[in-house]
Amino acid sequence: MMLALLLFAAPPAFAAPAGLEDAFSPRGGASRLVEHAVHDAKKSILVAAYSFTSKPIARALAAARGRGVDVRVVLDKNPYNRPIAAYLGEHGIPVRISAQYNLMHDKFMVIDGATVELGSFNYTYSAEYDNAENVMVVSNVPAIAADYARQWDDIWAGAGSR
Repeated sequence: MMLALLLFAAPPAFAAPAGLEDAFSPRGGASRLVEHAVHDAKKSILVAAYSFTSKPIARALAAARGRGVDVRVVLDKNPYNRPIAAYLGEHGIPVRISAQYNLMHDKFMVIDGATVELGSFNYTYSAEYDNAENVMVVSNVPAIAADYARQWDDIWAGAGSR
C-alpha cells in the first residue's frame, strides 16, 4: 500500500519529489542511512524504538538537538534501552518508556513531518553488524509521515517518563 501511495499520489506542484533510500545489514550501511536522515533534520524528529543501544545514532540525535531540532524518543520497556535513555535525557531529549504493550516493537522515525525512516532495523550494534536487517527512508511524503506521526503520538501518550 505504501508503494502504491508513493507511485500514484500526485504531489502539489511546489512539493519536492518523493524519494526512497534503502540499506541493508550486515553488509553495512543501515546505520549510516539512519544517521544521514537524522543529520538532514531541520525541525523535528520523533523516534519509536524497540531496542536502542547504538551510540552513533544516539550521538546523531544529540547533535540534532544541539542544532535546535525538536527530538523526542519513545522506547520499549526493554532494560537494554536504559543507558541510551539516560544519555539522551542528559542531552535534553525527552524520553518516555512504553509499557502499555507486551512489546512496543516499532522501529521508525518521523523527520520534519514529511520523511519516515522505517524497517526491521533496531538501533543496535547487532542490527548493523550481526543481523540481516533492512531500513528505508521515505522522503517528502507528508501523508505517510502523518500516519506514522499519529502512531507515534498514540505510543507517546500511553508511555511513562523514563
